[in-house]
Amino acid sequence: MTVLLAGCGDLGTEAGLRFAAAGHRVVGWRRSPEKLPDAIEGIAADLGSGELPPIPADTTAVVVAIAADSPTENAYRTAYVDGLAHVLDAVLASGPGVRRVLFVSSTAVYGDADGGWIDERTTPEPGGFSGRIIREAEELLYSRLRGTGITPVVLRLGGIYGPGRTRLIDQVRGGGAVIPAASRFTNRIHRDDAAAAIVHLCTMDSVPGPVYVGVDNEPAELGEVLGFLAEELGLPRPASEFVDTTGGGPASGEKSASGAEPSRGGNKRASNGLLRSTGFEFQYPSFREGYRAILAGTGVPHP
Repeated sequence: MTVLLAGCGDLGTEAGLRFAAAGHRVVGWRRSPEKLPDAIEGIAADLGSGELPPIPADTTAVVVAIAADSPTENAYRTAYVDGLAHVLDAVLASGPGVRRVLFVSSTAVYGDADGGWIDERTTPEPGGFSGRIIREAEELLYSRLRGTGITPVVLRLGGIYGPGRTRLIDQVRGGGAVIPAASRFTNRIHRDDAAAAIVHLCTMDSVPGPVYVGVDNEPAELGEVLGFLAEELGLPRPASEFVDTTGGGPASGEKSASGAEPSRGGNKRASNGLLRSTGFEFQYPSFREGYRAILAGTGVPHP
């Protein structure tokens, strides 16, 4: 089995290494293929350009793991919509070999749920341009592959953390973390579990469904996560957000979620029940196991 990784950054590379360890040939499209490990056959490609190399003839699965160059609407559209469209053009021109195309999406397509639960049956209602554009890319995937015999799979990942993705740890260590005054649930997944889920959905014997939510087992309030990190680091609990009682909200100039982007993440609890029902098991079932592993590997003093 040959797997093509269209977009081979941190997450795609980790997935590629796992595909290779399972005995599959792995080809990675990336602007700078020389940065890829030897287990992945790197090929220079710019997904946004539309001039892509041919897909290897024996490719059976394609993983589209795209990242925008900047947090702007234009960059998102170029990456997620234009980039995916170009990959699908190449897939449809490649012949009958490809059986599955997995698109790495985001729980940002759901927007805010006021702390309620969401899953694959929840109607996406993105609140910001990032969620709207990623949702548009999902619909493009389904429409372009309808009737082709190729199975489209969307994996909507929560906030990815892991090696090199230590924003909350850095905020707590640097004293910039602030616990929100209002309850705000967050959903996350360790990078390694996200990569393992990609491999699982591309190689499972049964035909996967059209969409899966990729988050760990435990949605958690942001304040709980920040408090946990402070305790693990042996630091004081971060201060709580100051609320202006005259206006009913955070004081002017305050960030509402210790620097996070509430308009993108929203306040929701995402369920991973469908993904787990396929037999997938998490290495890091909650933020506790995941962050402890990161702290143990960074040389940070840890009790």
